[in-house]
Amino acid sequence: MGTRTLKAVRCPTEELSLTNCVVINEKEPNLEQHVAVYNNKHEFVFTVRMHHEVSIGSIAFSLPQRKWAGIVLGDDFKVTNYKFDKSKSCISNMTVEIDFLQKKLVDSNPYDTDKMAREFLQLFNNQAFTVGQQLVFSFSEKLFNIVVKDIETMDASILKGKPVCDDFRKKVGLLLPNSQVVFEKSDNSAVLLTGKSKTREARQSIISPDWNFEKMGIGGLDKEFSDIFRRAFASRVFPPDIVEQMGCKHVKGILLYGPPGCGKTLMARQIGKMLKAREPKIVNGPEILNKYVGESEANIRKLFADAEEEQKRLGANSGVHIIIFDEIDAICKQRGSMAGSTGVHDTVVNQLLSKIDGVEQLNNILVIGMTNRPDLIDEALLRPGRLEVKMEIGLPDEKGRIQILNIHTAKMRQHSLLAGDVDIKELAVETKNYSGAELEGLVRAAQSTAMNRHIKASNTVEVDIQTAEKLQVSRLDFMASLNNDIKPAFGTNQEDYASYIMNGIIRWGDPVSVVLEDGELLVQQTKNSDRTPLVSVLLEGPPGSGKTALAAKIAEDSQFPFIKICSPDK
Repeated sequence: MGTRTLKAVRCPTEELSLTNCVVINEKEPNLEQHVAVYNNKHEFVFTVRMHHEVSIGSIAFSLPQRKWAGIVLGDDFKVTNYKFDKSKSCISNMTVEIDFLQKKLVDSNPYDTDKMAREFLQLFNNQAFTVGQQLVFSFSEKLFNIVVKDIETMDASILKGKPVCDDFRKKVGLLLPNSQVVFEKSDNSAVLLTGKSKTREARQSIISPDWNFEKMGIGGLDKEFSDIFRRAFASRVFPPDIVEQMGCKHVKGILLYGPPGCGKTLMARQIGKMLKAREPKIVNGPEILNKYVGESEANIRKLFADAEEEQKRLGANSGVHIIIFDEIDAICKQRGSMAGSTGVHDTVVNQLLSKIDGVEQLNNILVIGMTNRPDLIDEALLRPGRLEVKMEIGLPDEKGRIQILNIHTAKMRQHSLLAGDVDIKELAVETKNYSGAELEGLVRAAQSTAMNRHIKASNTVEVDIQTAEKLQVSRLDFMASLNNDIKPAFGTNQEDYASYIMNGIIRWGDPVSVVLEDGELLVQQTKNSDRTPLVSVLLEGPPGSGKTALAAKIAEDSQFPFIKICSPDK
């Protein structure tokens, strides 16, 4: 009883094909609510629906059902009734993979999995489901392809301490109104899922696992790097679902500015290495500009094309795309500031603004801009949502200079090529206002001085092999380079003001003593007072009375790290 041989036919209507049921004639005898269809000794369980358009002796399958069960239209199949054991086969949890059915109709709209789960249970309540089964699910006027990935069934026998031995029962179950349905994106699916009824997708940390923060090679920028990490990367370390629940948006832009040679490019390069992201796209500002109309804007769009494509495909799980603009002030000057131009700079700025935070927002990009002139950059680019993290990379302090010198002398120290009389702390004190690049240049100059001692000055230039094995860079090499080779661009040129007091200062009376004593008080006020960051002094007197000499003496005695003389001839 309940066994029939029926011919496979096509589902009569599209509406019936969306029910996930096989369809038979309402007068078909001996078949009940659920049936098993046998194909090549494999059993496939379906729920049955009646319809008068299917002839007696036939059974109608939808296209997903035919693909899953290997059904060929016109073939005969053995069909029997299938009874579920309600104590073992009721589904408690079911995980399904979801993707758009028609790739041409892919969109980037978010789909609430909680609403999807409720509608799924209403449509397919009391139906049979099998691991691997395919079906079509209609939601929000979109058709989705569903594949059952995993089924967990409730087994009442477990409560009695009896083991479950029927493997098939773990693969087939009956969906009930209180079952839990969880949605998971298919591989390479572009569907964007929100809500709690979705799986936490396997997510790797954005920080490279083999990254060692102690070996970054960035000296004197600990605080700056810590601030950048807190502002720009803390939110990217957390899983996307937690970020979504907080309503948090990732920081999309960082502006690094400061004097040349202080580590802006190095920091951007190390950030790219630290993140497990695609290889950063590094662009020199002027490279964007093109002589053909519209090509400059197209170059900006090309930089963001990969990020746009991946966000459409992976949504919140897209990786970070890093774009580094060196000398960003070359292409992002204040709009309307360039008189007589063709307006190409303005349209490039407009294109960049719309890509970073425009109508179609990207949440998987990090734009790092570097410049020596932040005052030239268009204000709209610096607002929150664009280059909102603005970090000054200034001249290193004494602690920073120690770190930088240790980094650049590490290999010499490792191979015993650094003499024992070299005191890094002493060098750090002597190199006030040196940038990181100038400190690196100082080490190179000291190395050159040391190597030069072991070169024979004869008809040919040769290395003295006998003494070269004893090569070491000594303190004298560093001091010679400090005095002769490397001068800081923002340092104090002692020769400038020393020339004004070559013969010293003669305190011939109170007028000179008062000026020097008052000058000392003003220096201390500048050093120690938080309320007077700027102190101005005017020295008045006839030509040749010594005004310049007194000013130079006050400056020399102040020991300020930066002294600049402004005169008509300079």
